[in-house]
Amino acid sequence: IPRVSGGGTSRSGQGAFGNMCRGGRMFAPTKPYRRWHRRINLHQKRYAVSSALAASSLPSLLMARGHKIENIAEVPLVVEDAIQGYSKTKDAVAFLTAIRAMDDIERVNDSKALRPGRGKMRNRRYVQRVGPLVVHNGEKEVVQGMRNLAGVDLARV
Repeated sequence: IPRVSGGGTSRSGQGAFGNMCRGGRMFAPTKPYRRWHRRINLHQKRYAVSSALAASSLPSLLMARGHKIENIAEVPLVVEDAIQGYSKTKDAVAFLTAIRAMDDIERVNDSKALRPGRGKMRNRRYVQRVGPLVVHNGEKEVVQGMRNLAGVDLARV
């Protein structure tokens, strides 16, 4: 194994270049021509989305995933269009508290932890659970009001 030349630093004398060396290259590095994106038929994509939405209406599946839905009136919870005008996070939190959906968001907040492994150095430092999904029609205000809440995902339809 080639060694780092020189002296006066802890790096000198260490192994270099090998795939088993700290700071060396990786074995069989990933190639840029790998197929990162795979084409899926449009009908299959739509079928997958509709299946996922249908599965979200079964409380047993949601609870098995770990979501806190004991206090929520029904799933999926359909609310009026007035929430699409909430541009402030404070208003969004008040709304979610009123419909008793904050338990799931607090579960997400409590779950934030450091990722194990090298992903911490690769801009994937934290992992956390997923929370509720807010389906909206593309109003800018609801995106601004909900985007800063941990675990809340927004989907435009």
